[in-house]
Amino acid sequence: MTLPPKNTPSASSVHEARSALGKRLRELRQQAGLTGTELAESLSWPQSKVSKLETTRQTPSDDDIRAWTLATGSDSQTDELLTALHTLEAQHAEWQRVLRPGLQPHQRKLSELDAKTRLFRVFESTVIPGLLQTTEYARARLAQGVILFHARNDINEAVQARMKRQELLYREDKRFHFVITEAALRLRLCAPQVMLAQLDRLISLSTLPNVRLGVISSETQYVIGPWHGFWLRDNERVLIETFSAELNLVQSQEIALYSKVFEQFSAIASYGRSARSIITRLAGELALGATPDE
Repeated sequence: MTLPPKNTPSASSVHEARSALGKRLRELRQQAGLTGTELAESLSWPQSKVSKLETTRQTPSDDDIRAWTLATGSDSQTDELLTALHTLEAQHAEWQRVLRPGLQPHQRKLSELDAKTRLFRVFESTVIPGLLQTTEYARARLAQGVILFHARNDINEAVQARMKRQELLYREDKRFHFVITEAALRLRLCAPQVMLAQLDRLISLSTLPNVRLGVISSETQYVIGPWHGFWLRDNERVLIETFSAELNLVQSQEIALYSKVFEQFSAIASYGRSARSIITRLAGELALGATPDE
């Protein structure tokens, strides 16, 4: 079965949570006998804001929730709505908000999550996983946050934080299972010389005793399509990065689904010498096409 990402529980659960919050806000307004225009006027908001909050085209802030419950005489619902909002924010962390303070704080947050995780199961179809990246490859990838969201440019500090996280790879109490596609090794997400160093780094890390690195050859036939990358942290949560947000999934059925998907990908990947052979072959092809100036 090869369903596209929009039909997975990960997308539907976030959508349902957003819809439920908007529906509850609308119910409180209606119970107060207010039209959208009347509520907007009482709060000195544009009328469109009320509509956007109720139809989930805009996510409310904490202050929006407090103002809404005060204006509708439903102060007793404030804490419940704030809890729902914060749960939604944890599930769907929009990059625009997450990266506002800069890139380094997010890396520190991931480091805290790393410390709690014992088993990392990671699948990436287009990029080298952060824990395996070289300094220059990481610099190229982290620049995306600055380009797309005009985040504070603290790339140097963020790169250092990401490199610090990689110390986990040498801890005996941590286990890592990475599966990446050959396409991820071919994509030009950085300069050729940077990618050559990155491929060499992968070969080196693949020999660590607590690291299992699988590579899915481009000739391999998939049963399940590699729609997007994801990180399974123990059996507690799944992290997925999209262009707009980081999804943080904790429902048991979601974890079970992604565990099953990971098993499918890991079963068709090559490991050990076979994986290193693929990486070495690609490095040779890339070296032939690279010039000293690149």
